[in-house]
Amino acid sequence: MFNTTDKIIIAGPCSVETEEQMMTIAKGLRAANLTLLRGGIWKPRTRPNSFEGVGELGLPWLKSAGELIGVPVTTEVAKGDHVEMALNAGVDVLWIGARTTVNPFAVQEIADALKGVDIPVMVKNPVNPDVDLWMGAIERLSAVGIKDIAAIHRGFSSYGQKVYRNVPMWELPIELKVRMPEIKIICDPSHICGRRDLLKAVAQKSYDLDMDGLMIETHHLPDEAWSDASQQITPSVFKEMISELIIRKPEAQDLNLSKSLEVLRSQIDQIDHDLIQLLATRMKTAREIGEFKKENDITILQLGRWKEIHDARKALGENLGLSEKFLEVFLNALHKESINQQNEVMNISRSLDK
Repeated sequence: MFNTTDKIIIAGPCSVETEEQMMTIAKGLRAANLTLLRGGIWKPRTRPNSFEGVGELGLPWLKSAGELIGVPVTTEVAKGDHVEMALNAGVDVLWIGARTTVNPFAVQEIADALKGVDIPVMVKNPVNPDVDLWMGAIERLSAVGIKDIAAIHRGFSSYGQKVYRNVPMWELPIELKVRMPEIKIICDPSHICGRRDLLKAVAQKSYDLDMDGLMIETHHLPDEAWSDASQQITPSVFKEMISELIIRKPEAQDLNLSKSLEVLRSQIDQIDHDLIQLLATRMKTAREIGEFKKENDITILQLGRWKEIHDARKALGENLGLSEKFLEVFLNALHKESINQQNEVMNISRSLDK
């Protein structure tokens, strides 16, 4: 299933609502060249008294809709008995949701229910930004013999977020790709965005970052959907959006283009080398400052001086086109390492004095 060089395209409603709804959506997606037709059967909701899915009743509706257009189907499972019911209904692919991935006990229960079963499984990132938890869920499935596994990037929860429903934090799926290069990563713009007007931009960015596919929620009447109405789009809008996305090559195919790229990469290599040398020089000076502070009984932390450096360097960086987020991370890391270097000097000095 996931051993393909083609983009993996998954679409369908957030929730399976009725048999008629599933058939209508499936017909609308017939010419969309789908890899999988999705539909939520059990819906883990943040708060009670929300629609939590039709349950086992909807499994044959989902399966029949897939058969109607000749596309395998997938649904989310959160417990061992969900796995059993989905397998009995002939569901072709399962996925583990973000709220489940965060709980190793729940993931292990699902893994135990899948022992000896040959079925593809997708694993959404946990709600909190933790690559190890994400990897752990994948490893638990692999340990019971599941060989066809993919990851789904659906963003991470963040209190007070105003733009996205779940912050993309692209560095985390990239880190997963670095650690597990054999795992395909599918982007779920619907849950990242939480609103349909942002979907295309996030989908394109995922392609630009060389992700392996998309999972996008579609509904024939999005505004009337029983769950997550604001992030769903119609099948026709979905097909148009997919057709307009640009799929870029991971490497330049033309020899002249490759040479031009190598020249630029060589420049980056030299700049990085110079940066590391400069940082080492800066830390050497920080250690000399540490010696001075030790000899004169001055504290390492100087909040006034740190604020002065922070504000000045941040303003300079922003004027030169660097992002505020990068500057915050960089400057805080720089300050932390300077403190560590000075603290080490003071501790070494004390040890030698003894």
